[in-house]
Amino acid sequence: MPMEHSGGGDPDRTLALLWRDRDAGPVEPARGRKPRFTIDDVVDAAVKLADAEGMAAASMHRVAKELGVGTMTLYTYVPSKEELIDLMLDVVLRRRAFPGPGEPRPDDWRDQVRLYAERTRAMYRRHPWMQEVSTVRPSLGPGMMAGNEYLLSTMANLGLAPRDLAAAANAVAGFVESAAGVEAGHARLEQLTGETEDTWWRRRSSFWEKYFDAAKHPTIVQVWNDGGYDDSAADQSSCAFDFGLERILDGIASIVD
Repeated sequence: MPMEHSGGGDPDRTLALLWRDRDAGPVEPARGRKPRFTIDDVVDAAVKLADAEGMAAASMHRVAKELGVGTMTLYTYVPSKEELIDLMLDVVLRRRAFPGPGEPRPDDWRDQVRLYAERTRAMYRRHPWMQEVSTVRPSLGPGMMAGNEYLLSTMANLGLAPRDLAAAANAVAGFVESAAGVEAGHARLEQLTGETEDTWWRRRSSFWEKYFDAAKHPTIVQVWNDGGYDDSAADQSSCAFDFGLERILDGIASIVD
């Protein structure tokens, strides 16, 4: 699967599209023919295609076809695929709907972080195409900023030094997004190939008989014999997610204590 990248469009155009609802006043009636769609309609159509078939399906041509217009018409709403990618990412990020400043949230900071992890994980499950998009250069939209604000606020009162606070939030976000992306990758491959993870492994059972050298991998053998790999691949991924998140929270708590 080819990797797409966020933050690749023209900065002025992209930011204006991402923050188009900011301080929006009354809309004056426009003369002439009204637009058939809104930018939200375009983005929703692209997300729908990506959910069903992967990021490659959300091309400008396919989105235009989904909306029943010509591709050139679509460009009057969103200038390029680069801007469309950022808009797609930000709309699903916003749907995590984290509590904002002053809004009710769990009392314990660890539960607040778990809320971040649960909603981000659910987002990747609903939109597995997200693991096909690199966000090394972020889109800087309201959805991304709301997520960053919420995660920082969960640990802001723990007494961490500013650099440690930023590092802790980045560590949590990096782990959650990476682990959730791996889970989404498994689900996406199963969707594309029609083959479950367990079936994939069973078809390669000859590896253990013909190629695996137990003498060179004694720890793998020991963990296997002790039941460490008894769970399904999906359950192992889920266990690894929960284990990793809790150990990161334990580490943060040890600094605070």
